Amino acid sequence: MESEAQKIDVQNPSGFNTETAGMIAPAKPSPADKPWQEWIEVGSDFLSKLYDYLGEFISDNRKLLINLGLLFGAIVAVKLTLAILDAINDIPLLAPLFELVGLGYTGWFVYRYLLKESTRQELVTEFDALKKQVLGNETTNI
Repeated sequence: MESEAQKIDVQNPSGFNTETAGMIAPAKPSPADKPWQEWIEVGSDFLSKLYDYLGEFISDNRKLLINLGLLFGAIVAVKLTLAILDAINDIPLLAPLFELVGLGYTGWFVYRYLLKESTRQELVTEFDALKKQVLGNETTNI
């Protein structure tokens, strides 16, 4: 086998360069660059169609995405509420004041609705009305 330097060009037997002076020879891609070029083309095609893919995904899964957004918003709201309550709880004399207000409301509720039978019946009626308003007219007995 002959090496590349020993091969003689059939069209140019002298072996001299016959190109015009000042011309830059085009770079020949090496065989190792071809797989990378293929991957780059695939990646650029994917990125150019990414907006279409995302639009199709969002239109196909609109309800799921809305539910996930609402769930995420609810979790953030609960965390924020707990952080605010923890900050309020750290204020001196405010936590005991809230405890007193809670105890006062509990005492009033017991006095207003639970001591007499007629007021207990009124509470049951109000609770049933609220239940019908929230759940609808058809309720099943458990």
